[in-house]
Amino acid sequence: MVAAWEFSRTCFDRAFTTESKPMRAAFAEEGIAAARAATASDPKSAPGWYYLALNVGQLASTRTLGALSLVEEMEAHLLQARALDKSFDHGGPDRTLGLLYRDAPGWPLSVGNRKKARQHLEAAAAIAPDYFENRLNLLESLVDWREKSAALEEYRRTAALLPKARAALTGPEWEASWIDWDARWPKAVKQVRKWLPKEP
Repeated sequence: MVAAWEFSRTCFDRAFTTESKPMRAAFAEEGIAAARAATASDPKSAPGWYYLALNVGQLASTRTLGALSLVEEMEAHLLQARALDKSFDHGGPDRTLGLLYRDAPGWPLSVGNRKKARQHLEAAAAIAPDYFENRLNLLESLVDWREKSAALEEYRRTAALLPKARAALTGPEWEASWIDWDARWPKAVKQVRKWLPKEP
């Protein structure tokens, strides 16, 4: 059911861009229902499991009580999507797992785990090395973890990729992504430049 997971993707996009928690929850719940229909019809639908996970994540962001169980559900769906198609959405399953493990509280509160975060963020960058967000996520994470040498190396890769990405990822479907990336990139650059070797 391609139409079902595509509708689920649309619901996720709308949930992601709205600040109203009730509206975000409503979009997410619609997306969850559509993705569940897709995976029920085709249990091997990687997009179905992937967008089910993303919409569950959006629903979790609107809740305090019950958020932990939703985060664990999101993890399970992403692992299922990854098992079916690692390459979907430019390494999306690994990219999202990496962010989930990076940003969630650690054990015993939740699934947060720096080792797993790095493993999946690096996997996403290996699967789709020319996808700008994969490199940016890894760079931001290395900066946050204060891994200076690795961050400098990743900064150079990401800076070299940026012109190519701007030329390749164009059109209305990429506008929201570039608004997000253009806000995040200078912040990462500012921190990394503090670590660049001083000119003699």
